[in-house]
Amino acid sequence: MHTVKAIYPGTFDPLTNGHLDLIMRGAKIVDELVVAVLRNSEKGEPLFTVPERAEMIREATHSFGNVTVATFDGLLVDFAREQKAKAVLRGIRAISDYEYEFQMAMMNRKLNPDIETLFMMPAEKYTYVSSRLIKGVFRLGGDVEALVPPLVMERLKAKVAFR
Repeated sequence: MHTVKAIYPGTFDPLTNGHLDLIMRGAKIVDELVVAVLRNSEKGEPLFTVPERAEMIREATHSFGNVTVATFDGLLVDFAREQKAKAVLRGIRAISDYEYEFQMAMMNRKLNPDIETLFMMPAEKYTYVSSRLIKGVFRLGGDVEALVPPLVMERLKAKVAFR
């Protein structure tokens, strides 16, 4: 039997409903989906630690039978090879995402032609949602409750109140 394992990589700082939407839909089209939290990101100082992010994703996806969570650093294609994955799942919200993701997909293909990139668009109601936007709006007192899973909202409140 030929099974397809895919990697959904990202920083997930924090996990949003847009991410969760892609995880749910991605899990329906592949046999196994590994949500891979990037440990060393160039996106600046994270709000949540890597273990906190991985834990939130595990909690949010615990009922999905074919979703696991892992962490990685280095090249995505190396991690995908280690995982014996055949595909990388990437979300695209806008044309600006596409340009970046296209470059990454072509570089990944150059580094490992056996790994395909699957592009998915989030549900329309999440097309503008990003982790960076969630953090910025929340820190300024804005309501992001409809844009993140309840467990993430609890952690945001605790993290910001703690600081």
